[in-house]
Amino acid sequence: MRNTSSAGHPATAGAPALPRLGWEILVVLGLSLGQSATYSLLRIIERLTRNVPLSQQTSTLNQSATPDRPWLDLSYQLVGITFGLMPVLLVMYLLNQTNRPAGQLIGFDLRRPGFDAGFGVVIAAFIGIPGLGLYLGARSLGLNTEVQASALADNWWTIPVLILSAAQNSVLEEVVLVGYLFTRLTQLQWRLPVIILGTALLRGSYHLYQGFGGFVGNLVMGVIFGLIYARWKRVGALVVAHTLIDVAAFVGYAVVAPYVDWL
Repeated sequence: MRNTSSAGHPATAGAPALPRLGWEILVVLGLSLGQSATYSLLRIIERLTRNVPLSQQTSTLNQSATPDRPWLDLSYQLVGITFGLMPVLLVMYLLNQTNRPAGQLIGFDLRRPGFDAGFGVVIAAFIGIPGLGLYLGARSLGLNTEVQASALADNWWTIPVLILSAAQNSVLEEVVLVGYLFTRLTQLQWRLPVIILGTALLRGSYHLYQGFGGFVGNLVMGVIFGLIYARWKRVGALVVAHTLIDVAAFVGYAVVAPYVDWL
C-alpha cells in the first residue's frame, strides 16, 4: 500500500522504506562515484606526500591501453566506455521500481530535446570558459596538477572515442549524482540545500586527484548544476552541457596541446 503522505510528490511517491534507501544509495555509490571519490582522496594524499610539487605532477585522462596495437586499443576503449555506463542502467532500474517512468521523473528522456540541447549549450558556455581560467589560475598557484586530457595514440578513431568518453562521463555523473541522488535523498527527507551541497562536495571529491583546482571547480559546477536541476528537473540539459565541456577539454587538448605550452 502506498504511503498516502507522499501522494502527489513524484520524487517520493512509492518510495521504499528509509533503511532500504540508505543501503541502496551506499551500494550504488560504492559501485560508482563514491568509489571514485575514495580512490581520488587516496590519490591526492599520495601526490601531496611526494617530493615533487603538485604543480609539476601530471594527471592523465583517456590513456591508451595498447598503443602499439590500435585495433586492441580501440576494443579496450569501447569496452571501458560500455562498462562505465552500467551504474546508469542500475540506477534507472532502481528508480523505475519506485517512480515509473524514471526517465520522465528525472528529465532524462526525449520529451524536450530542443530545450535540453539549447539550454545545455548555454550552461556549457557559462561554466566552461570560467572553468578553464580557474584551472590555469590553480596551476599557476601550485594548487593543481597539469591535466593531460588525452593521451590516446593518434588513430582514425581517436576523436570519436574521445567524444564517446565525454558522453559516457556526462551521462554517468549527471544521472547518478543528480537524477538518482536528488530523488533518493528527497525521499530520505533531506532538505534541498543539503542535497545540493552534498552532491556538489561528492562531485568535487572524485576530481581531487587532479588537485585542489579540480576540486573547487567541480564543487562550484555541482552547486550550479544542482540549482538548475532543482528549478527545471531536466537531467538531459545537464548531460548536454557536461558533454560539451568534456568534448572541448578532451578533443581540444588533443588538437591544441602539441602547439601550445600553457595547457
